[in-house]
Amino acid sequence: MLLLLLVLLLSCSPGFRLQEDPDPDWGDFDLDLEPRRVPRQVKTILLKENKPHIQELSIKTSVISRYAFTAVFCSMLNRHAAAAEAVFQIQIPAAAYVSNFTMIIGGRVYQSEVRPKEKGAKPRNDKAKNRESSDTSSESEVELFRTTVSIPGRNRAVFLLMYEELLQRRLGSYELVTSLRPLQLVSRLSLDVTIVDHAPILDLEVLPLRSEKVTAKSEVPITTAVTNENNVWKVTFSPNIVQQAKISTSGVLGDFVIRYDVQRDAGIGDIQVLNGHFVHYFAPKDLPVVPKNVVFVIDSSASMLGKKMRQTKDALFTILRDLRPADHFNFISFSNRVKVWQPDALVPATPLNIRDAKKFIYTLIPNGGTNIDGAIQTGSALLRDYLSDPNTGPNSVSLIIFLTDGRPTIGETQSASILGNTRSAVQEKFCIFTIGIGNDVDYRLLERMALENCGMTRRISEEADASAMLKGFYNEIGTPLLSDIRVNYTQNSVGYVTQSLFTNYFNGSEIVVAGKLTDRSAESLHVQVTASNNDRLITMETDVPLRRLQAETERHVKAATAAVDAGAKAVGSGVTEGLGSSLGSVAADFVRRVWGFLSVKEGLRARLRSRSSREREELTQQATNLSLTFRFLTPLTHMVLDRPRPLSQASMAPPTPDAASPANELPAADDELPQKPDGNLGGPVSSLSSRTGKAESGPVRKSITISKTSADGDPHFVVEFPLSKLTVCFNINGEPGDVLRLVSDHQYSGVTVNGRLVGAPAPPGSHKKQRTYFSSVAVVMDRPRRTYIEVTPTKVILDGRDRIVLPCHATAAVEGDQLSVAVVGGANVTVTVGGNISFVILLHRYKNASPYQRDHLGFYIGNSAGLSPRCHGLLGQFLYEEVGVAPLPALPAPLPALPAPGDAGDLNQSAFLKVKERSVPVVRKSRRIYGGKQSVDCWFARNNAEKLIDGWYKDYVTAHLFDTGNTNNA
Repeated sequence: MLLLLLVLLLSCSPGFRLQEDPDPDWGDFDLDLEPRRVPRQVKTILLKENKPHIQELSIKTSVISRYAFTAVFCSMLNRHAAAAEAVFQIQIPAAAYVSNFTMIIGGRVYQSEVRPKEKGAKPRNDKAKNRESSDTSSESEVELFRTTVSIPGRNRAVFLLMYEELLQRRLGSYELVTSLRPLQLVSRLSLDVTIVDHAPILDLEVLPLRSEKVTAKSEVPITTAVTNENNVWKVTFSPNIVQQAKISTSGVLGDFVIRYDVQRDAGIGDIQVLNGHFVHYFAPKDLPVVPKNVVFVIDSSASMLGKKMRQTKDALFTILRDLRPADHFNFISFSNRVKVWQPDALVPATPLNIRDAKKFIYTLIPNGGTNIDGAIQTGSALLRDYLSDPNTGPNSVSLIIFLTDGRPTIGETQSASILGNTRSAVQEKFCIFTIGIGNDVDYRLLERMALENCGMTRRISEEADASAMLKGFYNEIGTPLLSDIRVNYTQNSVGYVTQSLFTNYFNGSEIVVAGKLTDRSAESLHVQVTASNNDRLITMETDVPLRRLQAETERHVKAATAAVDAGAKAVGSGVTEGLGSSLGSVAADFVRRVWGFLSVKEGLRARLRSRSSREREELTQQATNLSLTFRFLTPLTHMVLDRPRPLSQASMAPPTPDAASPANELPAADDELPQKPDGNLGGPVSSLSSRTGKAESGPVRKSITISKTSADGDPHFVVEFPLSKLTVCFNINGEPGDVLRLVSDHQYSGVTVNGRLVGAPAPPGSHKKQRTYFSSVAVVMDRPRRTYIEVTPTKVILDGRDRIVLPCHATAAVEGDQLSVAVVGGANVTVTVGGNISFVILLHRYKNASPYQRDHLGFYIGNSAGLSPRCHGLLGQFLYEEVGVAPLPALPAPLPALPAPGDAGDLNQSAFLKVKERSVPVVRKSRRIYGGKQSVDCWFARNNAEKLIDGWYKDYVTAHLFDTGNTNNA
């Protein structure tokens, strides 16, 4: 209804009232230039036009948190007296869905309706095209939305189209691609893009116009303007008709591409909440690369002869150079027969093996037919046998990269049999990524093969640069960081969660999960992410405040809407103002639409993977219902116009003018899917989603016993002697920058702990000139391999065979065979070595620190059973000692028992402490530990623990944070 009102307003506005102009002069073209400034060549092109002329093409896009809404306005004029056929067509990204289409012809408004496709209905192909790739060299395919109408003589037609898409992150950035191919010079052409995100937008750039023609020009499109105000980015492009002609006289300007990324913190990811729905963006960074096992299966049939094979070889040579030393690989070529480069197994990516592989690729000669089934069976058996070898490490990502340009012609040629054979061969042990080159490829077969085997597919058109696209596709999947990723949320608080279990996460990509909040009164939502990285299990979790996130999301939506409205008013056109209003209305509910978008996509993928007709029918019905709810034009729906006879032919819709679709048959907002007790998308939409979506109501925190033996605060050292039933404390007044050795057992258990001091001014009236705290604590483990762990108040760095960085504000865990690190967000970090040594580091951070305060750490020994009796350090030297207390000589009677904690009556008592045959004068004091939560009474040794510790405290100052005291220490 909103767009219907909009177009009615447009049709009645003075700027768009249909007018009769008896003289075919330059006023018909409604140029934004004076005719005398238009070159003769351009005038000739305009006057020779027989088809209706596009007076205005205005495209406005609003991107809110990576979800893009695009509205297209096109006004055409038939300058001639006789009726003329007009074609409105626009390329939209293949991943996008059209959500509205409206026409105004002869003063009448034709509003579109999305309806389910009837069973057995065959689309007409005379005017509609489902896919069009000949006009683009973009990596992603496009779909051509096309409609043909008859415009009466001396009359106008107005077209309004809206589509939506979730931008995908590839190679570390998002790309918003807008096709500018009106197929004629346009009197007034404008593109306005507004980008708003809850995270700071980084590295935004406008690329040169992208088209199938390779040109030497690499500059930003003329008239492009980019502005940024408070993280609201505006990009405009409005070339006049002369500037358009300099780019292309045929009206094929190309793709206008905006590329950007957002700043993201390490941890659980970004979550947006709005109107009872949430969307979760997860793109971790600072993770070590997981080794991969890859088999390249390359089509060498006769149809690959020439350009295709040359570009494929060029790409493979580059890919070989990018393999990492820990990777293993092999090559298979196939035509009539299947040829394996290394028949026995995958080989490591050594310089010698890479050189030999290049020779194999160089000698490939296209000939014969296409044995797709045989090639897949051979590659799967090769990879399966390699993975079953006991010498193969389990901590890697395995995949097949399959490339072909044709259809199966040799061996098994039935798609259903090939898919069944592939599933049996893969056995869910690895993924298949498929690439189709050219126009003769069986793309549906490749798409299903990838979907059924946890991969993805890419289509490369005949005109595209196959070499560049192959390299780009490999770069997307060539750097795996995580595997077996599972995203869980509070049980009974969410429902209808989209896919939340993912086989792999590749560097530079992004995982997006959306769902409904079933408990809108909840203050927080517990989020947990688990994944594997090499030989480690990583767990990250936190509680996110729902109401605060709701307020933040509402603020971003308002900022985007205000920016779009401001831009429209600045232009001063009724069209732009109307488009801005329509964008703002749908953007106000963008989180729900993200959920709907992902749910439809997931339902369509599951439908392709279905194994039975009943399952397919259920999935089809669910995806159709969602498509109707959000008015998405999908393969399961078609679009019709409300008029007596067919007027248009949309890209995926045959005309059905007499079909009825009562509004009360559409599911309501709260009844988008049948309710199910498990809270997942109704029906078996995904074999993965049924196993996910639930988490405990609070963080999973392992209970661990912490002793009083610690170094916390200024720093105050506390040593507990359980056998002697005594507690001793002391201070170390070091200098800022000093690194103190706390635990030293490098030669025996292989563990060393050091802490670095940071200074802070003492408050007025203090007896100290300055105070010192631990700003970082390092745990060095030497077995089974050298590993360094550095803890600061903001992050944990785990550096060994590879490097992992965990934020301290979010709950996370990394588990390995001999080492685990667990972070309880904003509270503490636990480092466990070998199961019998554990240290707990408390995080002390200030929201509004005074000049006398510093963020710092507290170090506590949790379990010392694995440390040897020869352990040393300021704390370690006391772990296996016993002490005794003797009264001062002047006292006639033994010292009475210690008072209960909090009893200050005897806090000034003095005595001697017997430690290692030494007598240490001590005095009674009270100390607060565990972040001030508990008070402990102790015997205090003065003067930097003189006589209490072995030697002098300066003996415990080390050269650097990772110093182990070993002469061979790096």
